[in-house]
Amino acid sequence: MLECLEMAKITPLKQLASFLFEVGTLRKITRSHRQTLMVEDASDSIASHSFRVTIIGLLLARQEKADVNKVVTMCLLHDVPEARSGDQNWVHKKYVKVFEEEIIADQLENLPNNKDIKDLVEEYEKRQTKEAIIAKDADLIDQVLLLKEYEMMGNKEAARWLSGKHHVQMVKTSTGKKLVAQICKLTPSVWWYKGGWTEKRRK
Repeated sequence: MLECLEMAKITPLKQLASFLFEVGTLRKITRSHRQTLMVEDASDSIASHSFRVTIIGLLLARQEKADVNKVVTMCLLHDVPEARSGDQNWVHKKYVKVFEEEIIADQLENLPNNKDIKDLVEEYEKRQTKEAIIAKDADLIDQVLLLKEYEMMGNKEAARWLSGKHHVQMVKTSTGKKLVAQICKLTPSVWWYKGGWTEKRRK
């Protein structure tokens, strides 16, 4: 009854608010590679993944002289359909069909001024433009970073995935390939370990 009253008169602003509630649920969807990597990591959600993917995409787009706004938008939206489908790892994908186009159409149907957003989501899925390729590279690079973090924690399955170079070989851009090579050589603590700390409090 309450739902009927709330949505009785659908307005663009009401639809936008509804979509934002849905996007918020991505914080609660854990990523399914926890099964195959045999790791318990409550901090690794679709939302946290999308955040770092977006930062990576921003930096890659600048390096590759691509349309930064398009890449950032693609990165932000690339996993939004998983609010309805859930996340599937590479084992699941062999057996599970997801009607992603239908999900995207339903999610974005009544959003105000949604044509450009729908176009960018479709462009990302086709992987034919420079920006779409960069956004996918950002998605893959985040996974390499995560595997390195798990490897440092002693996860042997993550180390095995890294040694197999599955994600590394899928990266397409020149900057992305060079970045992955550096990531694989470094440890996750590099950002603070060398000169990033002191035992003396600043005065």
